[in-house]
Amino acid sequence: MRTRQFLTLALSGVLVGALAGGVWKWQQREHPVEADQNGPGTQLPDFTLPGMDNSPWRSEEWRNKILVINFWATWCPPCVDEMPLLNRLQKTYADRDVVFVGIAVDDADAVKHFVRENNIHFPILLGETHAMDLMKRLGNRFNALPFTVVADHGGSIILRQFGAVSEKDLQSLLDKVTLNH
Repeated sequence: MRTRQFLTLALSGVLVGALAGGVWKWQQREHPVEADQNGPGTQLPDFTLPGMDNSPWRSEEWRNKILVINFWATWCPPCVDEMPLLNRLQKTYADRDVVFVGIAVDDADAVKHFVRENNIHFPILLGETHAMDLMKRLGNRFNALPFTVVADHGGSIILRQFGAVSEKDLQSLLDKVTLNH
């Protein structure tokens, strides 16, 4: 009887490990940048979230700008890996009416420490559970991280990116949008 329980437990452990490994492997692959799945013209919803100093930031503050919103967490390896890229692109496109905003789905203290240690130079909002609701409103039903949304000058969503963004693809999109304005 003990052997049977041991084998059942061992098999369960192997199955859980295989499932976790499969999910991790799927998250590590590069997901191509795709056009908005809800059709052109879907508007970015208005939202208000606290900044690092707990003061409220409202999405309408960025109207008439191209807005790159990145949902991330300090415990998410692909999120952490793409932060230097977003930091660089923020500097590159700052003079072209492109605003990068990070929305952390994480503990405020961990986020503040990460931002300070990594010299992040774009606004980081503290979303916690409110960020999960906003991600769902933006089409991320499974709360996958990282998740990036790009809205044009008029607030129309032109990109929903599940998983890490590639520098080449995001630059290409931003170059196209900034040239057309």
